[in-house]
Amino acid sequence: MHWTIAAPFINQQNLVNEHWLTRNVPGDRHQFHIVPRSIPLGNWHNQKSSVTGFKSWLIYWQHGMEAMKASEGGVITLFPQLPAVIGMQQRMTGKKRVPVVAWLFNVGTCSSGIRQAIAQYTLKHIDRFVVHTRREIDIYHHWLGIPKERFEFVPFHQSEIPITHQENTTHPFIAALGSAHRDFSTFFQAVSKLNLPTVVASSERALEGLTIPPNVKTPFGIERQDCLDLAQQARINVVPLRPLPQVTAAGQITIVEAMLMGRAVIATRCHGAEDYIQHGETGLLVEPQSVDDLVQAIEMLWNDSALRNRLGQAAKRYAEEHFSCNAAGAALGRILDKVADTAGMY
Repeated sequence: MHWTIAAPFINQQNLVNEHWLTRNVPGDRHQFHIVPRSIPLGNWHNQKSSVTGFKSWLIYWQHGMEAMKASEGGVITLFPQLPAVIGMQQRMTGKKRVPVVAWLFNVGTCSSGIRQAIAQYTLKHIDRFVVHTRREIDIYHHWLGIPKERFEFVPFHQSEIPITHQENTTHPFIAALGSAHRDFSTFFQAVSKLNLPTVVASSERALEGLTIPPNVKTPFGIERQDCLDLAQQARINVVPLRPLPQVTAAGQITIVEAMLMGRAVIATRCHGAEDYIQHGETGLLVEPQSVDDLVQAIEMLWNDSALRNRLGQAAKRYAEEHFSCNAAGAALGRILDKVADTAGMY
């Protein structure tokens, strides 16, 4: 079956080198054509608002129309905005429905009222939603009124990350990377109590209103490679998360990257972190908003190099098996087979 792919992070500038998962789907049953976005996607960390603005929606609308126009079979979208605009376009035109697979469907927070009603209307006929935490299946099932059978859990995938740095044993430090729904308040209390050198690579918005302890450095505006370098050099990687009931998922990208790099990871047990880390085997999970729990986990890993190494190596092996592009490509192939069979298309 022929599929067009609309991914906001693929544009004319990087189209030649960005293949997404098209080369990782086994067999030759499915063919792919990537439709690039007209304007490069901005850096999420530099956005002033977490809500998609009107101009951005217009770009998504155009991108969706171009993907539909180029389709000879079905459409694969990434990010939740694209299946929404394609769903709206299909309902407005009344033409024969094109099968749509919505990969990386994470809305961040589930709004109520008019936004919920619009989401239910536009997404009603999307064939498959691919989510990256198991809890999202229940959340979106109730929020959208869509059967659970149309949701598929596939772990977030990441391509191989070159290891360019080793742990900094001369000046050891803790690293906390990322911005979305981070619990830096609890984290700062823990590292302040331990008085351990710490680097937080996040956005100014995520740290707004918080008092930064003197043992914490906060380099703003650094690039992704700089963040990866910090994660590799850190003695411990921590992903502290706030257990907000309206949040669907958070922290998976940071967790997966750290695990692929063989780093010892501590994450808060919420927002689906337990789908990625097996406590005591591939990392450590701590209870939400528990300073004592976080202090104990950090102190244990900080002082036990054998444990850090064991967890880090186990995390790397697990990530390479479950979070790789090949693993995601195999899952995508299975999902496309199901949709093609249901649609009667080959």
